[in-house]
Amino acid sequence: MNKLLLYKTISLALSVLVLFSTMSFTIEKHYCGNNLVDKAIFSKVQKCSGMNNEKDDLVKKPCCEDVVDVVEGQDKLNTSEFQKLDLDLQPVLAIFLYTYSLTINSLPKETIPHRYYSPPNLIKDIQLLDEVYLI
Repeated sequence: MNKLLLYKTISLALSVLVLFSTMSFTIEKHYCGNNLVDKAIFSKVQKCSGMNNEKDDLVKKPCCEDVVDVVEGQDKLNTSEFQKLDLDLQPVLAIFLYTYSLTINSLPKETIPHRYYSPPNLIKDIQLLDEVYLI
């Protein structure tokens, strides 16, 4: 049970790691002067009233500024060596690995009912008294 739980936890953690390492996103920040006004991930920032007027942009430099940080994920993942093998060898290898994994599974522990049972003290050897011998 613990082995299965550990296996599931590790596989979930690795799949989340692959998901977040391949995901890319943008972080947009809106500054008015030197003050951070708004910050947005995956969406556009809300601009203050100084940025909405396009006529002022031509005449004077605006006091507000947008900063966009793009975090790019990994886009080249290594293909497994399994796909590079010959087409004739792939099914044989898959069957071998499947049957090998079945043999590795451990058997459940059996309970021994007489584990803590101590035999009675031997006063006389009954086999000698009855003269019963295994030949």
